[in-house]
Amino acid sequence: MRVLWVCNIMLPVIAQALSQEYSVREGWLSGILGRYLETENGAELSAADVTDSAASPGGRQQGAETAAALTLGIAFPVAPGREELSQRLQLGSYKKEVACYGFAEDLEHPERYDSAMEARFLQILEDFQPDMVHIFGTEFPHGYACAKVFHRPERTLVGLQGLCISCADNYMADLPENVQNSRTLRDILKKDSIRQQQEKFYQRAENEKKLLLSVGHVTGRTTFDKTISLEINPSLVYHTMNETMRPQFYSGCWKIENTVPGEIFISQGDYPLKGFHYLLQAMQEILQNCPEAHIKVAGISVLGVNGIKSRIKIPAYGKYLRRLILKNRLEGKVRVLGNLSAEEMKREYLSAQIFVCPSAVENSPNSVAEGQLLGVPVAASRTGGIPDVVKDGVSGLLFEKGNVQELAACVSRILTDKQLAKELSASERETAAKLYNGENNYQKLIEIYQSIE
Repeated sequence: MRVLWVCNIMLPVIAQALSQEYSVREGWLSGILGRYLETENGAELSAADVTDSAASPGGRQQGAETAAALTLGIAFPVAPGREELSQRLQLGSYKKEVACYGFAEDLEHPERYDSAMEARFLQILEDFQPDMVHIFGTEFPHGYACAKVFHRPERTLVGLQGLCISCADNYMADLPENVQNSRTLRDILKKDSIRQQQEKFYQRAENEKKLLLSVGHVTGRTTFDKTISLEINPSLVYHTMNETMRPQFYSGCWKIENTVPGEIFISQGDYPLKGFHYLLQAMQEILQNCPEAHIKVAGISVLGVNGIKSRIKIPAYGKYLRRLILKNRLEGKVRVLGNLSAEEMKREYLSAQIFVCPSAVENSPNSVAEGQLLGVPVAASRTGGIPDVVKDGVSGLLFEKGNVQELAACVSRILTDKQLAKELSASERETAAKLYNGENNYQKLIEIYQSIE
């Protein structure tokens, strides 16, 4: 069985083999690829699954020669003119050959559909001759370009991640009207105000809709993503499959005695949807209950705290966050860490007393999953698919989206009640070990491939 993966990034193992820089995003995809590379050839599919079938138009002959093992091709975005990065690599302990293909895409403007991608995907499909295409995510236009050219919905699978239409609808996250309409010099020059950012998500949602209408199968893991995808295309076959996280998070265990008192960790805070402003608004009440409370934020800083140049580049949302910090007297209580490697993220999780996900909407955030695997007590918004992975009072605490008082109460409870924190930690680890079991999830993926084949 030959399966072409279409990814949003060049995966780290491929980038390392090609001596390229890489992103640490989408760690769950690296996790599932790791399982494939460390599985012996032919072990994915049993002899009972080897059956003959008719040749597929534009594809290879089905049957014993294709079902004996899974052969993977991986397509990923590259800068224009860098398609020469396409080559066959020997990866993993078993030196499996993976056909790697770069396609040019303007990732700075994911709302724009470039029909030139269709010609490139036609080349990729003709070279690799896949039996099936697996597109990871609906957020970028390359997914629709590939599905359109492959034109075999019954053999096309989309893995649901975030859903653009929900992101667009919830993007403002209760920001005051004047903040929603504000613009900085950076926003004007880049044509990237908060309002424009929301509009770009709506444009991306149009490509997302086209993609879901052009395929026959999706994988998802929450009531939330199932409901939205089937509303768009009721004829989709929905396959339930959990994700596998980065390997670093399957070892190590949170212990309250090893944490920094009052430390609150969040994984991102650079745009409104992630709800950083909710947490800043809650901090006054949190500090009344836990005076040593402070926040550490992973990811890009939009606060403009690194000199004049960064002040010039500050977006309107960053200015709003700065005002909240000053208003609530949080100077010295907030630290933005920048982009972190998996090991660096793990250290931050383990040193924090609590991980908070204050987002306006999420499907099933990897940040929550990684925290749960390590046993870090979690407090999260009751929104999107989060209630499917965080059981309130058992594997974390939930607060109503945007309810600053409930957010403050949940954080305060965990920071001040050591017994509660320990109980949540133990339950989270038990739940996460089942949900994010790499071997089970990999076998489920293979079963899905077989059912489609």
